[in-house]
Amino acid sequence: MKTWPKTAGFAATLAVVFGAAYGVGSLAGSDDADTKPGTQTGREAEGAEAGGADDAAEVPEGLQVSAHGYSIDLKTPRIERGRSTEIRFAILDAQGRPVTDYEVEQEKELHLILASRDLTVYRHLHPTHSADGTWRISIDLPTAGDYRLLADFAPAAEGGESLTLGTDLAVAGRYEPQALPQPSRASDVDGYTVTLRGGLDVGAAQDLTFEVRKDGKPVTDLQPYLGAYGHLVALRAGDLAYLHVHPNSEAGEAKTKPGPTVSFTATAPSAHAYRLFLDFKHDGKVRTASFTAQADLGGNTAAEDEHEEDSGSAEHEHE
Repeated sequence: MKTWPKTAGFAATLAVVFGAAYGVGSLAGSDDADTKPGTQTGREAEGAEAGGADDAAEVPEGLQVSAHGYSIDLKTPRIERGRSTEIRFAILDAQGRPVTDYEVEQEKELHLILASRDLTVYRHLHPTHSADGTWRISIDLPTAGDYRLLADFAPAAEGGESLTLGTDLAVAGRYEPQALPQPSRASDVDGYTVTLRGGLDVGAAQDLTFEVRKDGKPVTDLQPYLGAYGHLVALRAGDLAYLHVHPNSEAGEAKTKPGPTVSFTATAPSAHAYRLFLDFKHDGKVRTASFTAQADLGGNTAAEDEHEEDSGSAEHEHE
């Protein structure tokens, strides 16, 4: 997906959803639920907190409820754990009017990422919207706690430039936050093993290559999912921010093979722990492999132990 001019420094990065364990972190301030549509309090103010005016242009997407003249209006900010509930929200323009016309990106008009603050629950969803601009989707979340909801979309009025806005969702019930899994290079999910080659470097683009195997054999017939053979999202402990790009190649290109590897280019915006989620489709079903990666200055590897496996225990769902 394209990014707004103010985040051009991140255009080469992977889709990054940055998850905090407890709340919106100090790296970029917190979202104000009372922010009015079109209020430009987000990037400039957060950039100043992060280290000065020069940093304002590099604040990742998703940290703000309002940016670039658009706002996300979550009409169901609280739900109950374990009960299917319809989530409703709208994207508002600078005049407070619901947006109804969107560009299609990666086969959808809007991508909705929902992640728990402790990163144990992850959803990549595709809601539908009615003529009045209200987006709807029913969800059933297995654990209580604080969640981050991020909407990735491109208003047609902006000529296809994409934007990601974020807001908080509270899920009522007893909450026991989990520790972030240790760094890993392998993830097991539904009989598949996905291994990661490459690492995250702060401020420099690096390749991340994922290899998919089933029962020990390379999978060479991956199916397209959202126009590619893999879709990557990452979450960083400390705040909730989101950047999103395509993999290095798309399904249907002559040079692109349907597995066993899928590659991305990533630039980490800071030294921190990240949670990576790779969606891939095989045998008609989308599965998610999850990893923890540590990015440090100087090009540290994605995981400390190449043989340590991630069980992929995070709860995932796709719609």
